[in-house]
Amino acid sequence: MDYRYIVFLTVVETLSFSKAAKKLFISQPAVTKHIKELESHLNIPLFQRKGNKIYLTKAGEIVYKFNKQAVQLYSDMEFSLGELKDEHKGSLRLGASSTIAQYVIPKVLAQYHKKYPKIELSLFNGNSVEIEQLLLDNKIDIALVENSSSRQNLRYLNFLSDEIIGVTAVNSMYGRKGIIDVTDLQQIPLVLREFGSGTLEVIEECLTAKGISINKLNVFLHLGSTETIKHFLIDFEGIALISEKAVENEIRLNILKKISIKGVTIKREFRVVTPFSTVVNVAKNFMNFLFNYNF
Repeated sequence: MDYRYIVFLTVVETLSFSKAAKKLFISQPAVTKHIKELESHLNIPLFQRKGNKIYLTKAGEIVYKFNKQAVQLYSDMEFSLGELKDEHKGSLRLGASSTIAQYVIPKVLAQYHKKYPKIELSLFNGNSVEIEQLLLDNKIDIALVENSSSRQNLRYLNFLSDEIIGVTAVNSMYGRKGIIDVTDLQQIPLVLREFGSGTLEVIEECLTAKGISINKLNVFLHLGSTETIKHFLIDFEGIALISEKAVENEIRLNILKKISIKGVTIKREFRVVTPFSTVVNVAKNFMNFLFNYNF
């Protein structure tokens, strides 16, 4: 692939000549030179500047679209050639929402790498909304999300069931009680994940079905990390609603305690998300591995 196109793609994906230079380990003037040569070769501007920011022109958007397809085809070629020699090669960009990234996927990736050591892996982390957007922006090949809503231009497949449970500090008044009614959630201080989180979305849907608006809950704090919530709970006289998979160790070590909520079970599915367009071969390979993984 013409190196000028590699430079172009890097500039687009970093939206910065200086960041592209650092990523490619070349000088910024070299990046500028390659882009100017490409524009001269194509006889059309690919970028426009507005203040300190750069944007793609219409021509730039076209060049970006077709070059991403070319990169995908090259990756597929490399993977297919590797298969002939039983030597899988390629690169895979994964995006995973927070709970999956922290508590589910690391051991899967470790086993995948053990089986396919020559496939280069990268993992991006964020909430479900952010990860879906990375997929739409073609910055990742596969998304792993925990929300229940779906975007029309993406394909969703379930790969693992999960439950969101109430947890509290072992020595809190609620920990000693062990069980609450769903209506108690309107009085008990709660700590929940941030807006945009798949966990929060599923909680809201479940409680709405029970006739309880999330706006009427006694939410003390929204936090952007399940790990932060777990640490916060230790000295908090209240309850958190988080993934059971995220607190398995803390419950086993008697640091946190599961709280039963009468009449409420918050189930959800962790899902693989792909674009409706062509999925790269290495991504298909990973999906097959994931669906057959023994969790």
